[in-house]
Amino acid sequence: MIGRKQLLEHAKAQGATDIHICAGAPVLFRIGGRLVPVTKEKLSAQQSREIAYDLLTAEQTKLFEERLDYDLMLAEDNGRYRINIGFFDSAVGATIRVLPAYARTIGELFLPDVVRDLAHRRKGLVLITGATSQGKTTTMTAMIDEVNTTSEKHIITIEDPIEYTHVNKTGVVRQREIGRDTQSFQSGLRAALRQDPDVIAIGEMRDYETIKIALTAAETGVLVLSTLHVISIDKILERLLSYAPAHDEGQLRFLLAESLQGVIHQELVPTVDGRQRVACEVLVMTSASRNIIRRKGGYFLRSVIETGKKHGMVTMDESIHSLLDQKSITEAVAESILANYK
Repeated sequence: MIGRKQLLEHAKAQGATDIHICAGAPVLFRIGGRLVPVTKEKLSAQQSREIAYDLLTAEQTKLFEERLDYDLMLAEDNGRYRINIGFFDSAVGATIRVLPAYARTIGELFLPDVVRDLAHRRKGLVLITGATSQGKTTTMTAMIDEVNTTSEKHIITIEDPIEYTHVNKTGVVRQREIGRDTQSFQSGLRAALRQDPDVIAIGEMRDYETIKIALTAAETGVLVLSTLHVISIDKILERLLSYAPAHDEGQLRFLLAESLQGVIHQELVPTVDGRQRVACEVLVMTSASRNIIRRKGGYFLRSVIETGKKHGMVTMDESIHSLLDQKSITEAVAESILANYK
């Protein structure tokens, strides 16, 4: 059986972002966005189970067998890992996210300058959006680090689970994990409002109650950062309104129009050197975009971004062509990404 330490160290050495343990398949590493087999033989159900269980304590194993799914963070000498273990066609398997050893900065992620500007807003809501595994948490962490490094501010994070740990710099960062430090995003967010915050970072917008409290906090003088799963900025209204009861749609539109400061929508793009870079489009709120949110459909936001360069807005087309000019990505990759933004 592959030992836990050997598996994790090999993944880090290969630059993998994820490890897949699956019965009936070899051990797979996600490298540069692609799944790459790293063992010659396919895992049996017993081997897959043994590797997955090696990641758990006896207490965690018991909880997993009760719940059938289990999420955990694993901190080893060689790094931190976010792990999901579950049953797949009656066989136990695992997915392991390999987390960077430290929070990367806005500069290290090559994010546009407007992201730094949004991190320094005094109040309001800033959303980082994208599909699953597109680096949203990494970007939010970089924005937290920017505030922590440059401002004497009190930052509270509410996460499930905590992926990156912060140390206090110019500011103070207090991190809370769902299930360990607070019961839920809603309860943690309500408590945060009584803890004298300057910035609240919410791991993910998952339900209407969390969205409402976050918007209220943003409206009353706190900067709120959060992530949201959505495939493009012009779908953001549709996604947020899908959480709200029909009779509350008008109120949610009003709160969003008043509180939203900007949206960073991103994709991780495979580069020619086998790594990944962030490509993003950025919406900065203006009177035009606020009116759209109050009264219209989200697809009108596309034209605001395309004409908003003077406000710091960035289109996905500009971001992708910048990567092309740097020879970081191929024409084929550029075309595949931009096909979804026409």
